[in-house]
Order: sequence, then structure tokens, then C-alpha cells
Amino acid sequence: VSKKVKAEIKKALNNLHNYPDPDTEKLKKKLSQYHDIAPETILCSNGSTELIYLMPRALKPGTVLIPFPTFSEYERACKVNYGLRVKSYELKKENNFEIMPEKFIDAMQNCDMAFLCNPNNPTGKLLEKNFVLEISGAAKELGCFLIVDEAFIDFRPQESVIKNVPDNPCLIVLRSMTKFYALTGLRIGYGVFPARLIDKLKESKEPWTVNSLAQRAAITALEDNDYADETLRLIRSEKDFFEGSLKKIWIGVYPSDANFYLLKTKKDIKIDLKLREEGILVRNCSNFRGLDSSYIRVAVKSRKENKALIKAFGDMF
Repeated sequence: VSKKVKAEIKKALNNLHNYPDPDTEKLKKKLSQYHDIAPETILCSNGSTELIYLMPRALKPGTVLIPFPTFSEYERACKVNYGLRVKSYELKKENNFEIMPEKFIDAMQNCDMAFLCNPNNPTGKLLEKNFVLEISGAAKELGCFLIVDEAFIDFRPQESVIKNVPDNPCLIVLRSMTKFYALTGLRIGYGVFPARLIDKLKESKEPWTVNSLAQRAAITALEDNDYADETLRLIRSEKDFFEGSLKKIWIGVYPSDANFYLLKTKKDIKIDLKLREEGILVRNCSNFRGLDSSYIRVAVKSRKENKALIKAFGDMF
């Protein structure tokens, strides 16, 4: 976490007796400057997950397209909203779980909403900007809301389509500040929407969902360019080390554009349990649709932590 963010949170503790700004005006102003977009198109939230649940409830789509494997909250958000039909699009392991734009567009036929996680979770795979725009253009023609979840895009910021939202009445972009900025415990995210949708979303949105500490921390994080630059440098360096080391000992390492990797091993190894005995936690991916217990997701961390994980892998294989 940024040292400047920590210092700002300490200062903000003196104001905990006050209610937070329910409209997050200062944060929206900072985000509009940061992205060069209109503040009226921004809706801040208790993590981007709040918006994932809000949109099906507020926009009431009949059929929603969801690829798999991907972030499981998309499907859950649709299932808790009565009457929504989920249409699935399978990402093939023989294609490294990549999204094929033409096939995705075909799958969007007769859909009212589609989710696209970019980079995808848990695969870490990025769909390049030009392909996302191709899909969003097709969504516009079809009258289908395309929700691009860019929770991990800060690791490849040039591939974001956030500035393209004003040009497409069907394009929605979600962003999270819990990944790149490590503000997970404060729960802060936001979405950029076609202006015509904001009032409709606010009608169904709970009040007071973004606390004052989260708002202050987010503003400070966006101003801390040194932290962002150092984070990108560190992640790139550690990914080179991590990926090179994994390929020497691992059965399957999927290419990743995020700060984590999807790995493939044998089902009977139960590697997540063995690593837990060593005090190392990894993500068992068996509850991701399309994956099983032979897949795990591992995060890229500090050199010390990465070396410990590589050593643990080496001792097993």
C-alpha cells in the first residue's frame, strides 16, 4: 500500500464521526481528471462487485452472456435477480482460454447484456483493445450492453477502453482500486457508464456504500504517481523471474497479462493443500466453471515470497 495513502488514512481518522459524501463528488472529480472523462458518467461503489450486482437488477436484461472460466460473481449476480437467463460461452483450454472475438460476437446474438473480464480472471489473459472495440461495436449494433470489467487493466493501462464509453451507448467499463492499488480492505471501485444510465442505476443503488476512508484513500492513490510507477516496475521484474522459474519446473503455465498466473498440474497432487502446510496460500480453481482441482492461481509478489513459492514447487516435482 502506498505510504501516502496510509498517511492520508491516519489523518482521516479524525473525521470518522462525519458521514461520507454519498455522491463521492471529490473522488469523481479526481477520476474524471485522471481518465479525462466527464464526472457525470462515473458511479463509485463498494468495490466493483457492488456494480456487478447492481446492473442486472437495475437494467433488467432478459438474457446475459457470460464466458467461462471467468469471475464467478457475474453468474451469481444474474441468478439472484429473478428471471434472468444466462447464456454461456466456453473458453477453450487448447486456445489458452483466449476469447475469440468473432465467436463472442456470434454468442451475443439475442442477448441483452454480456460480461467481458479483461484481463480475465482467473486466466490472466488480455484481449487487446482493438478486439474489445470490435466486440463493443457489435454490441452497439445488437443493442446489447457490453460490460468490460477492467479490474486488472492497470497492469496494461494502454489497453483500456474506458475513454471509448462516451462513443458507445452500450459500452460500460468497471474498474477496481483493490488490485493494483492494494485497497482491498477498504472496498473501492467505480464504473463509467453512458450518461443516460446513471439515474436509472442510482434508483436501484443503496446509499452510503463508499465510506470516507475509502474515498480519501482512492484520491490519494490516484495522485501517487511514484507508487504506480514503482508497482509496474516491480511487477514486470518479478513476472520475468517468476515465469522463467516456473517454466523450468511446471507442467503448465498459461500466459498472463495480470499479476497472477493460472497453473495446471495433476489432479491427484492436491498441491494447494501441500502448500498450505508450508504456510503458502494459492487459489484452488475447482469452483471456476470450466476448471477443476488440477488448476491453481498464484499471485506474483515480492522476490522473497516468489522464491519461497518456487522452492516449494521444486521440492514437489
